[in-house]
Amino acid sequence: MNDLTVSNVERQNVLNNRYAVEALQDNLGFAGMLFEGEYRFTKKMVADFYEVDLSTINRYISQYEEELKYNGYFLCRGKLLKELKLQFGHVINEMTKTTQLGLFSFRAVLNMGMLLTESEKAKQVRAWILDIVISTINKRAGGGTKYINTRDMDFLPAAIEEDNYRKNFTTAVGKCVQGHKTFKYAQVTDLIYQAVFKEKAKEYRALLRLDKDDNVRRTLYAEVLRCISSFENGIGFAIEAEYKENGGEQLSLERVKELITEQEQSPAMQPFTYDARSKMASRDVAFRDVFHNNIAGYLRAVTPEEFDRFIGDKSIDFDEIMELPENKEVLKRLKQADDEE
Repeated sequence: MNDLTVSNVERQNVLNNRYAVEALQDNLGFAGMLFEGEYRFTKKMVADFYEVDLSTINRYISQYEEELKYNGYFLCRGKLLKELKLQFGHVINEMTKTTQLGLFSFRAVLNMGMLLTESEKAKQVRAWILDIVISTINKRAGGGTKYINTRDMDFLPAAIEEDNYRKNFTTAVGKCVQGHKTFKYAQVTDLIYQAVFKEKAKEYRALLRLDKDDNVRRTLYAEVLRCISSFENGIGFAIEAEYKENGGEQLSLERVKELITEQEQSPAMQPFTYDARSKMASRDVAFRDVFHNNIAGYLRAVTPEEFDRFIGDKSIDFDEIMELPENKEVLKRLKQADDEE
């Protein structure tokens, strides 16, 4: 993870991960006021906790108001403020005539800790946050994140779909493209990978620290697999059509490269490639602590719903599901699928 004080995406990836936030709340030892079903904290409480002046907290609120409000900071007014004073007047120690009071949720407290550069306490909290986030993700992912993509219930249908389209693609390349059978599959596959997520298989392997026996496609998110499926299906069709049009003359690798570039730039394909790049760039930073420099421009914060899909109640144990008798043949197919790189 990058420096939390400078990266809004990194901060939001922490705050959108409710499993990590819950673990932090259980262990931070910062008691607030349980009000309206949620713990609340005044600006003075936050200033005291981080061992800074109240003026420092006010300055950061002014500078990062939108971000802090998004994560639970708000001005308590009217009837709500009256109820708060009745319950916690002895705690907040505010004048009776006060008409509004800034309150932090626990997420907003963490948010402030990820922003404060003047506070040694905040620096310690940031280090602790990173440890808790990493351990929480690893624990909920079953001990590692290399195959965290398979915990998404959409992965298996996408993998089966991709395997089917892959056969059409390899048949077209084998019959209609010049070159050594093994090498040309690897070369064309690399061209497609570069078109979809701007990395060759070798580069991707290095970033994810994959072993030589690891299948690249087993590590790809469902949306990336579907984009590759669409790409391979379209390219396979284009290769075979031109092969027939040329009277059975095989296409050169350079011509295939041109076809791939045309498809990458196609308005029909661009929404799929944008989505695939965004999902890969963003999720790999959040879940695998892997930064894809070539698609850094597509980076965004992972949503709370995505955390649920991969490490929450909506995630699945892929290995357990594949042990079911009806999935044995599917697993065999996926294991035997070529991974020409």
